Amino acid sequence: MAQMRLDKFLGEMGLGTRSQVKELVKKGRVAVNGQTEKKSDRKIDLSKDQVLADGQVIEYIPWEYYMLNKPQGTVSATEDSRYPTVIDLIKDKKRKDLFPAGRLDVDTEGLLLITNDGNLAHCLLSPKKHVDKEYFARITGTLPADAVQKFQEGLVLDDGVKTRPAQLTLLNEGSLTAEVVLTIHEGKFHQVKRMFQALGCQVVYLKRIAMGPLRLDESLKPGQYRPLTAEERTKLKALETGKDG
Repeated sequence: MAQMRLDKFLGEMGLGTRSQVKELVKKGRVAVNGQTEKKSDRKIDLSKDQVLADGQVIEYIPWEYYMLNKPQGTVSATEDSRYPTVIDLIKDKKRKDLFPAGRLDVDTEGLLLITNDGNLAHCLLSPKKHVDKEYFARITGTLPADAVQKFQEGLVLDDGVKTRPAQLTLLNEGSLTAEVVLTIHEGKFHQVKRMFQALGCQVVYLKRIAMGPLRLDESLKPGQYRPLTAEERTKLKALETGKDG
């Protein structure tokens, strides 16, 4: 049976820092199994003990998984002094240790997984896994006639590094603008923007629509989120069994 110190339990469930939690217990505002508890270091059994704080049942949630449609103007970080973070958008989170699994630029929209599952995040982001990342982009400039082939062969970026093969699909193409879908299998710094720059084009709008088996829910507007479904969690967990994405 899993046991945990009461102060750690309360802290993980977002009731404050360890000192704040100790003060909460000291003031008699915490009860375990109906009895006021004054010892913050006591052990509780996660499978059967009931904890209340100010009369509210505190349920232990070990893992959280949210699909977020990241809006422009937010940063993929847990805290930032200049911009709102993607974590700030998750209003009903239970845990305080959530983080974004991967990053999107401040001006990029789209799919972002918010979780506290470090192993899963590592599997999604590990270069060894080659997890697909699919983007919708609007670009300006004229793509060369053999752009699809050039992406398939890999492009040399401005720092001399060659990318892995990528799949480019042209949706709409005008004389100076285009809408495309691009699938890459790695995550170099500003990679999508730099790949198009290598062909003399500029990305003016970028949105991630898929990452591995996870596809952005089209009903989510920028800034909206929802918990992952059981099916989505199962597909993601398959990455941890050693299968490539």
